[in-house]
Amino acid sequence: MKTRCNAPRDHYAAVTDRVIAALEAGTPPWRRPWDEKQAGGPSMPCNATTGTRYRGINVVTLGMSPLAFMSGDPRWATYKQAAARGWQVRKGERGTTAYFYKRIEVRDARTPEPHDQDAETRRVPLLRAFTLFHASQIEGISAFVSPTIEEAPWRAPEAAEIIVANSGVRVCIGGDRAFYSPATDHIQMPPRVAFHSAAGWSNTILHELSHASGHSSRLNRDLRNAFGSPDYSREELRVELAQMTICAELGLGAGEFSNGVAYIASWLESFRSDRKEIFRAAAEAQRIADYLLAFHPAYANRPAASPESVPLADENDTADAPEPMPAAA
Repeated sequence: MKTRCNAPRDHYAAVTDRVIAALEAGTPPWRRPWDEKQAGGPSMPCNATTGTRYRGINVVTLGMSPLAFMSGDPRWATYKQAAARGWQVRKGERGTTAYFYKRIEVRDARTPEPHDQDAETRRVPLLRAFTLFHASQIEGISAFVSPTIEEAPWRAPEAAEIIVANSGVRVCIGGDRAFYSPATDHIQMPPRVAFHSAAGWSNTILHELSHASGHSSRLNRDLRNAFGSPDYSREELRVELAQMTICAELGLGAGEFSNGVAYIASWLESFRSDRKEIFRAAAEAQRIADYLLAFHPAYANRPAASPESVPLADENDTADAPEPMPAAA
C-alpha cells in the first residue's frame, strides 16, 4: 500500500496567486487598507503585543485581508501572543498567513564527502509561514487608540516636507508634470495650487523621492529604464509599494494611482512569469521606505523594537530572500 504524503506548500505561489487575483479585479491590493476616511486613519500593520510594524511582504499580505480596512485598527497577534495577554481568539475565527525567513545551514553540494566533518556549509534562507489574528477577532483586547502627534511626531502635516528637505534632493517647481530626472538628479513638481489637497502634493513628491532613492549616491538602483519597458514597470512597482508604506507611516491617504491600467497589465505579466517577483519588490520597497523615513529625525530616533521581535534574518538578504519580517510566532 502506497503512503500518501502531502507536498510542501509553495508560499511564493500562494501569495503571488492572491496578488494576481486582486490585480485582475483592477485594484492593487496594497492600496486597500489605507483609506484616510476610516475612523482610525491610515496606519501600518503592527503587532498587538510588541508594537512592532510588520514589514516587506507582510505589508502586502496583511493588507489583502478584509479585516485590514474594515476598521482603523492595525493590530495583529498570534494565538499564543493573545493567550499570553489573557485575550482569547474567538472560536471559529480564521487566521491570516504571514511570513518570515529562517536561515538554515546546509552542506555545500560541492563538498565531495557527505560525512566529512570539515565539509563547508552555507546558510540558506527558508520561507516560513505563521498565523496572525486581527484585533477584531480577539476578545479582551483593549480598544485601539491612534497615536497622538506627540507620540508619533512623524505623522504631523509637515512630515513629508521634513523628509524631502533632509534628503538633499533638489526640487524644482513648474510645469504640469511630476517626475524625477536621474540625469540631473532633481525632482520636478507642478505648483502646489495644481493639487487638490496637501496630501496629494505629499503623496506625489514622496513617490518621486522614492525614485530618487535609486540614484548611485543613495541606494544605487539601475534607473536607465525606457518608458514602458519591463524594467521601468519593475521600478514603478517598487516605488509604488514604497510610497504606500511611507504614506501609511506618515498618516497620509493613498493618493491617486496614475497609469493604473498600464502598470497593472505589466505587473500581472511579471507575476505570472516569476512567483518570487512580488517578494523581491516588497523587499526593495521596504528598503526604500526605511531609507527615506530615516530622514525624519523623530522617526529615526523612535524607541527601538522589543527584544522579542528581533528579525530572524540578516538585513543583507539576497533577491530571493526579502527583508526580514518580525518574529511574531
